[in-house]
Amino acid sequence: MIPTRYPNKTELKPLLDLFNALHPIGKRVEIYLQKNIYCCEVKKGDLLVKGGEICDSIYFIRKGVLRGFITEEDKEITTWVTIENEVVATITGFLLQKPTMENIQAIEDCELLAIKWEDLDRLYMKYPSFNIVGRKLTEQYYMYAENRAYITRLHDAEKKYEILMELYAHLLNRIPLKYIASFLGITIETLSRVRARGNTRNKHKTTQPQQTRTSRSKK
Repeated sequence: MIPTRYPNKTELKPLLDLFNALHPIGKRVEIYLQKNIYCCEVKKGDLLVKGGEICDSIYFIRKGVLRGFITEEDKEITTWVTIENEVVATITGFLLQKPTMENIQAIEDCELLAIKWEDLDRLYMKYPSFNIVGRKLTEQYYMYAENRAYITRLHDAEKKYEILMELYAHLLNRIPLKYIASFLGITIETLSRVRARGNTRNKHKTTQPQQTRTSRSKK
């Protein structure tokens, strides 16, 4: 991804807030980030990272939705989806600077902040306290990965969707059903049936108390 420009303070603030929430970064680190983070954009449907390439930067989503996917026999398998105020990269492609198997694609037009691998590595060496931020981010995303692995290993489609609703309800109205089904490892038809049953149960739960009160008032 070719840098388009460097962010202003307003654009950089959400990322600095994220870092400071994990561990105070200090003024010198903030100045370093201002000089080394760049802005980039990716249009809906385009690839930010392509399988077989090295992921040379790590990205913060200012606006939009990204998904990760791998391909098997010309079939795309969605591995994750995320939205604003999250940090994304391909693990092997970025951390090891080796060709990645994973692709990153924009589901919506995206505005991103990014930092090159070598600039982040230099930051860790120059300001060791920032390693705490890196560790806490890694811990956070390791937990996300564990949740995703748990969902995909379940066999019960309704249980898969139930957990998805618990963990990722904030994403569902922005993601095409084909990507949700792919992430869960089920067909779109199965996903539609599960969603329909869930909506029916939720409607029943909503109306049941009213029916009970009505029946009591008649006694």
